[in-house]
Amino acid sequence: MTAQADINIRQLPGDFAVWLFILAELSVFALFFILYAITRLRFPDMFAEGQAQLSVLAGVGNTLALLTSSWFVARAQLKVHRGQAGGNVFLLLALVSACVYLWIKGSEYQHSAALGFDLGTNDFYFFYYGLTAFHMFHVILGMLVLVWLMVQNGRGRYRDGCMNEFESGASYWHMVDLLWLVLFPLVYLL
Repeated sequence: MTAQADINIRQLPGDFAVWLFILAELSVFALFFILYAITRLRFPDMFAEGQAQLSVLAGVGNTLALLTSSWFVARAQLKVHRGQAGGNVFLLLALVSACVYLWIKGSEYQHSAALGFDLGTNDFYFFYYGLTAFHMFHVILGMLVLVWLMVQNGRGRYRDGCMNEFESGASYWHMVDLLWLVLFPLVYLL
């Protein structure tokens, strides 16, 4: 057995260009997270007061909605990869879960606005609205990607092992979920 045979080389799923895009998006969010942390250190009381006005229950609901959605995307990918029926059902369920996230987030925004808190209230709310709205934009973009995958899957595009596009879309969706898993504790809990 050669040394080459002992090495288990695994490629990233999807297209390399999508991974560069994901890396760029993660870098932008990392910069925002660092700015948030620095500003929080400068104004701990303001951030504590702002966090006290947020609904941790809504944040948990958003987390569960996105985790569930990612699970559905993973199930869809498995079905499609195996050539089994039902991939689009799981993608549809992922979209429904994402809609739950959007509904909860919209309700949060309405509640905060009713209390008189907006983007200009203070630095905490600037970051709260800015970070969560930027993330919500990525959720909406991800939902469009999932719709695209459903349409293409319905047309039979992902048969015969041609999964690159599907894997790219699923990877983007999981990035959106991963970002929320950092955003939720950062803004709601810490």
